[in-house]
Amino acid sequence: MKLATALSERADLQRRLSEIGIRLNNNSKVQDGEEPSEAPEELMEELDRILSRMEELISRINLTNSNTMHEGKTITELLAHRDCLKSKVQIMRNFLDNASNQVNRMTRSEIKIRSTVPVNRIQKTLDGLSRELRETDEMLQELNWTTELL
Repeated sequence: MKLATALSERADLQRRLSEIGIRLNNNSKVQDGEEPSEAPEELMEELDRILSRMEELISRINLTNSNTMHEGKTITELLAHRDCLKSKVQIMRNFLDNASNQVNRMTRSEIKIRSTVPVNRIQKTLDGLSRELRETDEMLQELNWTTELL
């Protein structure tokens, strides 16, 4: 099984896990004399099966990510780098949006507001970070489709 397939299955299991919680709650109480639409015992058995499979997949995915090297770094290290880049890019985009907003004055007596940073220079840096993020994400996607799950 490829790593990408395992990641896709894990995402599906996470969705099913969320749904089973809702189904359990929906069948936790009924009016006296009525039957639940689904048997809670069967739902709990399904919950156990989903969690068992998820535990196995997560362990194998983590093992694969920590043992697969690409250009001197593990997939785990590349994922951490990507996640941090994503956070930095988002924060910098918000900062630049704020810094580049013009504040219009109605009269000359109003206080003039100006940016505290050179927006164009930081925008070029942000463009470079965005490119690095995109390339890192593409590399991870490629690794996901070419790496066998351990």
